[in-house]
Amino acid sequence: MKLLEGKVALITGGSRGIGKALAVRFAAEGAAVAFSDLNRDEQMEATENELIKMGAKAKGYGSNAASLQDSEKLAGDVVNDFGRIDILINNAGITRDNLLMRMTEQDWDMVLTVNLKSVFNLTKAVQRTMIKQRTGSIINMSSVVGVNGNAGQSNYSASKAGMIGFTKSMAAELGSRNVRCNAIAPGFIETEMTHKLPDDVRTQWVSTIPLRRSGKPEDVADVAVFLASELSAYVTGQVISVCGGMSM
Repeated sequence: MKLLEGKVALITGGSRGIGKALAVRFAAEGAAVAFSDLNRDEQMEATENELIKMGAKAKGYGSNAASLQDSEKLAGDVVNDFGRIDILINNAGITRDNLLMRMTEQDWDMVLTVNLKSVFNLTKAVQRTMIKQRTGSIINMSSVVGVNGNAGQSNYSASKAGMIGFTKSMAAELGSRNVRCNAIAPGFIETEMTHKLPDDVRTQWVSTIPLRRSGKPEDVADVAVFLASELSAYVTGQVISVCGGMSM
């Protein structure tokens, strides 16, 4: 039997990058996959078709994770379309990097809203369903930058650190209902976001990683499968770094 057979996963930011790797891996493990991004575009349709060709029940939704109203509608639509929600992965996120002296209020607010408020929105939207089911796994995609901090990323670091505090609080609140909440803290992972970095910056980052390589989205997806499955039935309130040893 596949590890996620019969489960329904909702993944935000699921059309590309780590989110897409999560969707593909979860589908391969037997999960039905609902995923969202800001708009239903060609990338979303391509991901949806790829999952369906794998034999999975899958559907992409255009939804703004930074909006509580959109998030509540999304959760309701997924329950209507799939019957339940067993797994929530809060993966949607953006960066607006700059030194604090040059960072605008807009860039601070935007990153905190998209990265952190979205976690509040979706968790609040799905918790009733999971509590009623008396089972569920919530996985929040934090970052090693949320654990260690990083110059030029005070907004991103704050959002990802806040996600860790939220994760631990939800684990305490929801544990008695058999709903688990954990966080993953990826390090330097090869995505569209990291591909935009200059080659010398990428080389410098990799040189600081004990395993001497960048990570792949699939490395993150493997850990997410563990946290979503019954293999981690007694694991909650934890932060697992997937970073090649960057954060030790």
